Amino acid sequence: MSNLNNKVENSKDKVVGKAKEAAGRVTGNKKMELNGKIQYQKGDLKAKVDNTKEKITEKFNDTFNKK
Repeated sequence: MSNLNNKVENSKDKVVGKAKEAAGRVTGNKKMELNGKIQYQKGDLKAKVDNTKEKITEKFNDTFNKK
């Protein structure tokens, strides 16, 4: 269940980040735009880390099950 929560949280960060970035761009608020970019990148990086952890776990389990 934790994996699903992580995916939801990562997606939320990406969506909210893009929204803040767009709102900052439209209003000319550079700080909001930058914060949006950072939040999006945070969600994207966390998603990549989670995917890497899943792949490592799968490889480990495959190797362990073969022996």
